[in-house]
Amino acid sequence: MAGERESVDSSHEKKIDEQTSSEQPVAQSFTVEVLQIIKEAQQQHGLRHGDYQRYRGYCSRRIRRIRKSLHFPQGSKYKVLPKKIKPEMLTDVRYLHLPLFCAERTWAYAMELKSEANTELRKKYHMLSRMKKAVEYSEELAVLCESPHCDAKTKLESQAYNAWMKGNLNFMLEKWEPAIELYSSAKTVYEKLASAFTEDLQAMYVQKVEEISPNIRYCAYNIGDESALRDLQNMRLKSGEDQLTSKLDELLSQTREKQASTLSEISWRGRMMPIKVEAVRVFLLNLQESSKELESTEDSEAKVSIYESLLKQCIDAQQALRDTLQEDPNFKAALRGQPVEGKISNQHYLHSYLTYLRLTKTIERNLLLIDNLKKYLPGKKVPEGHKITKPQDLVRLYDIIIQNLNDIPSLHGLEEDPTLTDEVTTRVLGFKAFRSFYIAQSYATAKKWTEAIGLYQRVLDNAQQAIKGYKSLKGQGTAIKNELSNLESLIQEVNGSMYSCHAFSILKSDDNVDQIGATATNDKKPLSERLDQYVEDKSLTSKKPNLIPFPPDFQPIPCRPLYFDLALNHLDFPVLDDKIEQKKAGGGLTGFVKGWLSWGGKN
Repeated sequence: MAGERESVDSSHEKKIDEQTSSEQPVAQSFTVEVLQIIKEAQQQHGLRHGDYQRYRGYCSRRIRRIRKSLHFPQGSKYKVLPKKIKPEMLTDVRYLHLPLFCAERTWAYAMELKSEANTELRKKYHMLSRMKKAVEYSEELAVLCESPHCDAKTKLESQAYNAWMKGNLNFMLEKWEPAIELYSSAKTVYEKLASAFTEDLQAMYVQKVEEISPNIRYCAYNIGDESALRDLQNMRLKSGEDQLTSKLDELLSQTREKQASTLSEISWRGRMMPIKVEAVRVFLLNLQESSKELESTEDSEAKVSIYESLLKQCIDAQQALRDTLQEDPNFKAALRGQPVEGKISNQHYLHSYLTYLRLTKTIERNLLLIDNLKKYLPGKKVPEGHKITKPQDLVRLYDIIIQNLNDIPSLHGLEEDPTLTDEVTTRVLGFKAFRSFYIAQSYATAKKWTEAIGLYQRVLDNAQQAIKGYKSLKGQGTAIKNELSNLESLIQEVNGSMYSCHAFSILKSDDNVDQIGATATNDKKPLSERLDQYVEDKSLTSKKPNLIPFPPDFQPIPCRPLYFDLALNHLDFPVLDDKIEQKKAGGGLTGFVKGWLSWGGKN
């Protein structure tokens, strides 16, 4: 695979290099669109999916091809002899590509080590050394671009790239003041470039400015600006699902790690639990902040993105807490599916609380997805570019919600909590009503009216029982009230749907009668055989009307009688024995033997 990838890259890049070398004579100024070159390379070679190792390999191959085409090797096969590029050597624009891709290669290696530094501390020092090397290459590029062979745009882009790379190094070293100055310098240059070029390049520069802004606000927060945290949260709400989401999540989690030192315990359902794991503390603080973010935003995609981030952090917190509970005998028994004896520990109860949060947030996320899908159901105005929602899509989401609700009462520590059990049972009935409703909708779409009517009746039964249960619950929250109002409106909608199904079923029976008449017409019976039936037969007015069967069918007729001689049985024939001659038999012994031997012969 590496050989194939290198051959594809070489053929593609060789064309670009030959084109740039032929288009840039010595007397002409060079133009190196630094940001555009690296953005295209990153998107096509791994960074679209965060694969820094693949991008680093691409940069290495690109550098080797450029050195080979320029006849500028770094030594021989057996010895390395580093060579520095000097301004007077700039006879080809590809000399400027060398420090650029060297900086990109070392930066990609530093980012790869950064993702691994969470588990291996030594890789943090290796990451910083690679980042310093990337800064050296970016400085070399900036110095070379100061040559009179380069135009003003190349000089500005190289300066912005160098400032951005230095800002990354200071950001990793937690030197906030020089980092914010360097980031601000790069941002200013990219903003000026965005205002000076066409829409395509302008969008690229604006995107780079948006990538730098969260780092500036985070540095400001660490310097002492308390309003920077709110700015980061607003950026996170506006980002939705774009490339800034993961970066903003990382910055916000780093911010909350500093705030989480004050959160030491939490209460849930009348029981206090100390928080000893740092990941759990950060997640619970993030949960409090995210609830405010969800209330302040109205964009459904941003809300779904916040829920996805919360669920990911909850799973990580559960895993960190599970590692500390390996010596708890009750927790071990729970993992094996065995019954738990006695009262569980506080940390085990905290694990049940995190599981409860994960299930409830999953339910809220699915309800938000359901609300979005309901906008595109058949019969509603669906904007162009959106797929029409099928009722089966909603049924699947309601199945997941019901399963999550059924898992809540089985959590350890909640076995003897009748209030929670009643609430879960009531909510399950309500969501079963919605699930049955959309199953009935799918049957109605398939014109199976009888099955749809039966399911609508089940919807009414479950909804009425759920409404009684909701009204009996104490301390109803906003979610419970919303579900109750949704059930009441569901009952009204179901009544109308049932009447429609009854009407369609009656129309279906009339259609069957019409089909019977049409079938009689298509039997091609002659008019003489269906005088007692009224059907529309257009053939009667044609030139060959079907009046009687022709040729006529064969019919049976009687044949001539048979005569039998019955008098023969009553006749007496005369005796003719005296008319037959009789021969006399021979006498004596000889005659006897002769007669015996000739027995069977003629008389």
